[in-house]
Amino acid sequence: MIWTNKYKLIFRTLVCFLIIFLSNAYALTDLGIFGNTYKIAETDSIIELEEKAAQVNWEKVFDRDKAENSIKNYKPDLIKLQKTDENNQFLVDMTYSLKFDIPDGKGGILYPKGFSFNPLEYINFHRTLVIFDGTDDTQVKWCKNTYGDDYNSTLLISDGSYYELSEKFGRPVFYASADIIIRFKIKKVPSIIKRKDNYIEVREIVINDQETDIIGFDNHDIHKHE
Repeated sequence: MIWTNKYKLIFRTLVCFLIIFLSNAYALTDLGIFGNTYKIAETDSIIELEEKAAQVNWEKVFDRDKAENSIKNYKPDLIKLQKTDENNQFLVDMTYSLKFDIPDGKGGILYPKGFSFNPLEYINFHRTLVIFDGTDDTQVKWCKNTYGDDYNSTLLISDGSYYELSEKFGRPVFYASADIIIRFKIKKVPSIIKRKDNYIEVREIVINDQETDIIGFDNHDIHKHE
């Protein structure tokens, strides 16, 4: 029988496999106990940690009331905004220019410094942002009546307690951070923010103190804020 190179390769592979298999089988054989054996003197690290943790007075270390008060009273630095005295609306161009190069991970540059783009061209943004003064009862009542059950809206306050208003509205209320105020060019409250094509539309509205309704807002020409 003439062995071709193909069959020789198969034969050699089988031989190697048998050698490896038998070696492992031999290595796993119980060879018994030789010499003296001793118990491990060190304490199990997990047991040691559990014992030390049990000795700590966690009520003293972690003050639950203090932690809850810190959460309830949390308030970042906010930008004070005036109350709207005249209906107004404008568009904000969200185009952004990179302030640094973005590398491609291969030693090159994916997007160079100065590259401009509009994030609204790449993301879906269909929520309504409502910014109001949480210390103004008129604005609070108007917002609750108008947007309290509108869960496609996000409620943001320029002042007040997010915790108390979240309890009052029965839904999350957030702080309008300085970044949001500056980026959307908010000057007065209440303001309603929505997407309009590839721009952000900001509407500054006047609230009727008696009926907590919008007074005389018409769709006059919208100007752009670059």
